[in-house]
Amino acid sequence: MSMRIVVSLALLLATCLAASGNAAPDEAGYGKPQGYPAGTRTTWWQQPHLVGALSQFDTLFDFRRVPPAPEPRPLHRAKPAQAISYSFNGERRDLQQYLDENPTTGLLILKDDEILFEAYQYGRNEQHRFASFSMAKTITAMLVGIALRDGAIRSIDDTAGSYVPELKGTAYGETPIRHLLTMSSGVAFTENYSGNDDVSRLWRATLLKDGPGGAEAVTPFNRRIHPPGEMFRYASAESQVLGLVLRAATRRPVADYLAARLWQPMGAEAEATWNIDAAGQEATYCCLNAVLRDYGRLGLLLAHDGMRDDKEIIPRDWVLAATTLNDRALHLKPGIATRSYGYGYQTWLLPADDRQFALLGVRGQSIFVHPRSKLVLVHTAVRSQWRDPGGAETVALWRALVQALGN
Repeated sequence: MSMRIVVSLALLLATCLAASGNAAPDEAGYGKPQGYPAGTRTTWWQQPHLVGALSQFDTLFDFRRVPPAPEPRPLHRAKPAQAISYSFNGERRDLQQYLDENPTTGLLILKDDEILFEAYQYGRNEQHRFASFSMAKTITAMLVGIALRDGAIRSIDDTAGSYVPELKGTAYGETPIRHLLTMSSGVAFTENYSGNDDVSRLWRATLLKDGPGGAEAVTPFNRRIHPPGEMFRYASAESQVLGLVLRAATRRPVADYLAARLWQPMGAEAEATWNIDAAGQEATYCCLNAVLRDYGRLGLLLAHDGMRDDKEIIPRDWVLAATTLNDRALHLKPGIATRSYGYGYQTWLLPADDRQFALLGVRGQSIFVHPRSKLVLVHTAVRSQWRDPGGAETVALWRALVQALGN
């Protein structure tokens, strides 16, 4: 599939398309006649429940609260707004066409503290908390960097078992944190979303509370098939192990550590939630829930390499290490790790002339970041298929934005 990216920018009198009145794709199929029901713990992933479930995941699964900042970071709406067009599959499209054809619940484009575009569909609005899915993995990695600065974690060359006694003697327990961060543990784990794979087993052991949770949710994955640090293999269990390390090292719940060290310091405007298992351990591989603008504030914090004004919230050197291609780690490069992306510390790296990276979650959740221009795109969606979380058309839109606004 080839695509040519074209962008034109023009000044408009309207501030955004949020109130355009156009119908979102397949509103009836996504549950509009029923008021967008969330379903149950076992039916949420089926239509017509996706819209309702992915904007109120914390009504389905237990959670811990992440309080907002006393004084949120201000975001200003650009006046007048900018019209953005791009080309995909040989066709010129604008943002309204994008929304008309893609099951998007929220779309936010920021350039530093200015909102260039903000829109919601399927009856969602700025108060809904959208499920992150695997975007939470990157947040977990940033907390590891903060814990390293705080001295709670001594070194990322320590093994997970040196912090979590229950993991001693297991494959994950004997894996250095460094290789968990890059999904390079070498431990066998299947993640193809078949319903019978290892990530489904992890889901049942955590969110569905099929077991005591905690370390026991990951100990069944105990067969190493490659030496650590040699091969990229996407495995949500590695993110869950990082969460166990965080809780043990900091001696507090991960959600509490997030609130104190990142969420409130970055200036979040709304309460977030993080889903937990039977042991009260956060599902750090998937399940933070937050409003669109706070995902945008997180993207801006990363665009500023962990700095807010003159205050370092995430260590700058850590953000750079997490989001920059490592020339010495060939197995993490684009085209080797995956066809389209490279990998850093629980973060997807885009092949580009300058640094670009993304937080990606299944069903279309994403935060794209271009640090040089302080450009951020936040996207939440209800795609019916699990695969292609970045979304080819979303990537085309992102590349167009960088081409037009990346200076």
